[in-house]
Amino acid sequence: MLAGGQSSRFGSDKAQAVLDGRALAEHARALLAPHVERAVIAGRDGTIPDRPGPGLGPLGGIAGALDHAAGLGFTSVLTIACDMPRLPEGLLAALARRASAYCPDAPVLGHWETRLLGQLLTHIETVPRRSVRGWAEAIGALPIPAAAPIPNVNTPQDLDTL
Repeated sequence: MLAGGQSSRFGSDKAQAVLDGRALAEHARALLAPHVERAVIAGRDGTIPDRPGPGLGPLGGIAGALDHAAGLGFTSVLTIACDMPRLPEGLLAALARRASAYCPDAPVLGHWETRLLGQLLTHIETVPRRSVRGWAEAIGALPIPAAAPIPNVNTPQDLDTL
């Protein structure tokens, strides 16, 4: 799970914001749990650091997750942002079936092969616009659209509407 943003529009650490008695990060972890052997957080202090360094947005978190997973012998990583507490039914299952794949409606939702870490690091260093969609398209990842809108929490008001 990616949780490295600044939460500037939210005003506080949105990964820890509470929805239905649980932190947003815990909602995201629960969504991932049925589809992964291990759910971890990338991009936060004391967790998996962004690669090649901080401040690179979601691609830095994905690179950190790929590096961590490869070191443990995993061949792929399924990613979700900490501020996505709910997803359309079946979307993560569809992504989990094929790496590399991503959701064009929310490109941080993806399934990435760890063998692509070197390509991602090169992309981060050489492409000025650090877009997850741009990288997904560059590697030929399969786009898997969502069947319904994906709630995303950027402000306290967004949280209140869920």
